[in-house]
Amino acid sequence: MIFKIDTPDLTQERAGNTGTPGVWHFDSGKPGPSVLISALIHGNELCGAWALKDLLASGLKPENGKLTLAFCNLAAFDRFDPLAHDTSRFADEDLNRVWTEQKLAEPSTLERQRAAELLPWVKQADRLLDLHSMHEPSPPLLVTGILQRNIDVGLRLGVPRHLVVDAGHKDGTRMRDYAQFGDPEGQALALLVECGFHGDPSSVRIAKQTTARFLLESGVVSAGQLPAEWQERDGQDIAQQVLQVTEPVVAKSKNLTFSSPWQGMECIEHAGTTIGHDDGVPIVTPYDNCVLVMPSLRQLVPGVTVVRFARQVH
Repeated sequence: MIFKIDTPDLTQERAGNTGTPGVWHFDSGKPGPSVLISALIHGNELCGAWALKDLLASGLKPENGKLTLAFCNLAAFDRFDPLAHDTSRFADEDLNRVWTEQKLAEPSTLERQRAAELLPWVKQADRLLDLHSMHEPSPPLLVTGILQRNIDVGLRLGVPRHLVVDAGHKDGTRMRDYAQFGDPEGQALALLVECGFHGDPSSVRIAKQTTARFLLESGVVSAGQLPAEWQERDGQDIAQQVLQVTEPVVAKSKNLTFSSPWQGMECIEHAGTTIGHDDGVPIVTPYDNCVLVMPSLRQLVPGVTVVRFARQVH
């Protein structure tokens, strides 16, 4: 895939204003939520970096509550090469799989060390929007986790069209599911937005659009503070679709192939349809009208999720 997004110069942004590199924190001094917008959890996902860079350049400050902007995996970003962008997803291990107390207590990789630096800013937040992009060209989507309060806020945002309800990954815990964000008895809100293919300029637009709506919904800023183009609507809004992930397909071998070049959001009409093979064993859809969520073989190793099966619930 051709990478069509310029690499942002983060020389100024990585300094931060908190003592933690890449982290900016602004406190209005007034009551309100503490909002965290994170980008570059993966070093090759540039759309979020551009959104935060442009927010800082605009001089945005919260009118209520607090706002934290975090450029997360700077070590991986520093290795970014648009001609080999998959290689800069992480330095040692996936930063979005280390959010457990056990892993955070063992700073054995660059990502765990960075997570420990970010941890105070994650813990102080009661609203999180985590900006990501995808390995393959695919429609953008919101990942809500399984808690109803996050599904509800995703529906209030109105974008993107697809909301994916899932419990995470078998190979580690995401930041959006950590601590207060995954507490079923709590009130903290967390969304992860996948803005489209890593190198597609439209992913930057989706990142900015979703960020604007999240900030407005949180009440920490007003519409007049945000760039007008961030608030533009793409024609008429399309009714959102909530997809419940029922099971992931986790690679058992490196000999896994798909039967078609799946892009994501395909609805497979009949149960038992073969969509690929893992070391010769067919991978089949478990029910009628099964939706394929984020199929990709770019990070294929045993134990990695290569696609998720989902059914529409709303």
